Amino acid sequence: MEQEILHYPNLKTVLMVEKVLKEAEMAISREELKKRLPTQIMHQTLNVILEYLEEKGFIIDGHKGILWTHNDSPKLREAIARGVEL
Repeated sequence: MEQEILHYPNLKTVLMVEKVLKEAEMAISREELKKRLPTQIMHQTLNVILEYLEEKGFIIDGHKGILWTHNDSPKLREAIARGVEL
């Protein structure tokens, strides 16, 4: 079931959410995420951002909370490129 999106987030808001998730030590709930953001954000806008980040493989949104999983380490990328698929 698709919902009509009333307000799309701007880049500043997406980057703000990314920063909070990257800095979190462990999985956090949506409510905790909203508390840690420097400005208020509509719940629907947050859901649009989280759906986008999950679709791109940056986060995992599970029953225990939201966790940043993306690792942009150049050493990791190099190791993956040199790896052998079995």
